[in-house]
Amino acid sequence: MVSAAEQLAANLNFGALAKADELKKRIWFTLGALLVYRLGTYIPLPGIDPAAWEQVFKSQAGGILGMFNMFAGGGINRMAIFALNIMPYISASIIIQLLTTVSPKLEALKKEGEAGRKTLNQYTRYLTVILATFQAYGIAVGLQGAGNVVSEPGLFFLISTTVTLTGGTMFLMWLGEQITSRGIGNGISLIILAGIVAELPSALANMLELGRQGALSTGLILLVIAMAIVVIAFIVFMERAQRRLLIQYPKRQVGNKMFEGQSSHLPLKLNTSGVIPPIFASSLLLLPATVANFNAGQGPEWFQWLNTQLSHGRPLFLILYLSLIVFFAFFYTAIVFNPTETADNLKKHGGFIPGIRPGERTAEYIDYVLSRVTVLGAIYLAIVCLIPEILISYASVPFYFGGTSLLIVVSVTMDTVAQVQGYLLAHQYEGLIRKSKLRGRRR
Repeated sequence: MVSAAEQLAANLNFGALAKADELKKRIWFTLGALLVYRLGTYIPLPGIDPAAWEQVFKSQAGGILGMFNMFAGGGINRMAIFALNIMPYISASIIIQLLTTVSPKLEALKKEGEAGRKTLNQYTRYLTVILATFQAYGIAVGLQGAGNVVSEPGLFFLISTTVTLTGGTMFLMWLGEQITSRGIGNGISLIILAGIVAELPSALANMLELGRQGALSTGLILLVIAMAIVVIAFIVFMERAQRRLLIQYPKRQVGNKMFEGQSSHLPLKLNTSGVIPPIFASSLLLLPATVANFNAGQGPEWFQWLNTQLSHGRPLFLILYLSLIVFFAFFYTAIVFNPTETADNLKKHGGFIPGIRPGERTAEYIDYVLSRVTVLGAIYLAIVCLIPEILISYASVPFYFGGTSLLIVVSVTMDTVAQVQGYLLAHQYEGLIRKSKLRGRRR
């Protein structure tokens, strides 16, 4: 039997958007914030020769630097003030979340609710400043050593570049938080999405130009486009996939009335961690690779070896990328879903899984099912992120048609649309409640 909520959701009419004033304000705020971000990716760092930097970038664009540029929305290619994007913030979030599992003090803060969450967020911001400063200084040093890129090298350039890039990251972090609280969707994810989507047309044009010049065959271009369509369809299917656990509620008596036992489902998403694992994995790989890329040919031999092995499509890069995706798939699932807490809540409300004793045994069973579902989710993420990346790295096709970028675009779009539908659903409910009140008064 379909509930009233499901009927309402199935018949959602986006024409109701014209009447949802709060939702319109949130959408316009989100679009305005993303426009500010895109403008910042076109403001170059002071003291940089764009033509000289473009030559340097082209020589390294096939490696990890090209992937970094994808997440930065083209900011690296233009060496803009937002070149670091929000990757230091993501790295800081990973480190803080990892520390909460080993530090009793941070774990206690995590359990304190809203106050503890604010404290952890503050720690994340402080760590973001440190990581952004480190990466910005590495970029500044690398730019000075990259030929004639810097017009006036020296201490002033190092300080100004470090401050500018760090300030750009902190501004984007603040902008992402504002989008989350006052706009639609997750601000950090939307900033990454906006950067990828904005560069897709130029990436497609470049690929077609390579085909016109004969560097890529027509068959290969068609194969990449077909692969992208198949990957998008696969992502949509897998992101909607669920393992539903049957939950039974016993009969209960309220006053003189006896209510029949009800049944519902506990949905376990196949990919509970969402788009977090590939973003986290990419962020951690970019952190050491930033230094390795800008010191290639100048540092010790192990630096040059690292730079080579961390190139896109190389075995070491693929192994590390795969390992980090699988690790974060399990790690983030363990953070966002607590089987013990879920089992306790079911027990409090009288719910139980048929054939499983309430309490500890239910928690063990949920954890058992969730672990096996997460294995499938991790395999799915690995397939989506690695197979297209391998094909693209050996065919010299733009990164924007890789599995990681497509996963981010599709997943974030689905989450944002779901939030919009939620607001519309709430608005329709409010309208129904008002109408029912007016009818009651007329009677």
